[in-house]
Amino acid sequence: MNYKKRILVTGGAGFIGSHVIRLMVHKYPEYLIVNLDKLTYAGNLENLKDVEHLSNYRFVKGDITDASFMKQVFEDHDITDVIHLAAESHVDRSIEGPMDFVMTNVVGTVNLLQCARDKWEGSKDHVFHHVSTDEVYGSLGETGLFEETTPYDPRSPYSASKASSDHFVNAFYHTYGLPVKLSNCSNNYGSHQFPEKLIPLMINNILNEKPLPVYGNGANIRDWLWVVDHASAIDVIFHKGRIGESYNVGGLNEWTNLNLVHYLCDLMDQKLGREKGASRKLITFVTDRKGHDMRYAIDASKIESELGWTPSITFEEGLDKTVDWYLNNRAWVESITSGEYTEYYKNMYDER
Repeated sequence: MNYKKRILVTGGAGFIGSHVIRLMVHKYPEYLIVNLDKLTYAGNLENLKDVEHLSNYRFVKGDITDASFMKQVFEDHDITDVIHLAAESHVDRSIEGPMDFVMTNVVGTVNLLQCARDKWEGSKDHVFHHVSTDEVYGSLGETGLFEETTPYDPRSPYSASKASSDHFVNAFYHTYGLPVKLSNCSNNYGSHQFPEKLIPLMINNILNEKPLPVYGNGANIRDWLWVVDHASAIDVIFHKGRIGESYNVGGLNEWTNLNLVHYLCDLMDQKLGREKGASRKLITFVTDRKGHDMRYAIDASKIESELGWTPSITFEEGLDKTVDWYLNNRAWVESITSGEYTEYYKNMYDER
């Protein structure tokens, strides 16, 4: 078939990537969507069982740090565009071993940029959309919001690696004219998220009546974005965003970690028919993370005013849908939490 676009989505078997692919293959049957994933612990093809039969979907297993392999992928599938989501993303693991993050997030990104530059040979009729994080901006005080013009101030090896990748993307735009777009998102939540992240970890632990580890005093503040809304924002930026521009994507709400855990406890007690307040008794305060950023909050006015994107549901509505998904898909959770990884990091999680 002569596809209008042939889009490489890196990290497509992961949490955010699987939602992006699901949206794209259904919404754009005239596009070929090529999912490239290394299938580390966080990548799971079960996330895409519902689309693997579609004719405009392909899966390729591979590592973005392998330059010659990636060049072959671009040639074999005649890639016209890239949505780059593949990344190491667990902050605690970056503190213990930063080199994996340098390799995947920095070297891997530069490999992709070079492949795109070589393949497209100066043509402007392409898009390299790099998906990044608000953590590159560092930490906010009690007031203020991250804007696209906020200076970068990464505080962890993870955020430093993502900041570096952002800079390389911009450098390829300014130096070589590569048609790039960037987006920096706040904390994502929703279905199919690996339970090393705060919300699915807490849901799973509440369900199994295990301790609920809260860093420090739980006062750290995060802005939460439903992953389905993030996928729609990526779609809008990819198609309508301006070349060379960055767009911040946020959920337009802020919660302290402790208030969020309290809300999840009460919501789960209601859904599981437990006595009110039962799950709150599982909360345990653990030693705070090194370099733990105090507050993140996104100013998403640019993507709203320029591209017309806003979140489609409230955080409470999104949490209700998310909890229901995990309760209705316990086999999925059990299958990916049976290894030693989850046990090792049972008191370590990302609020993203």
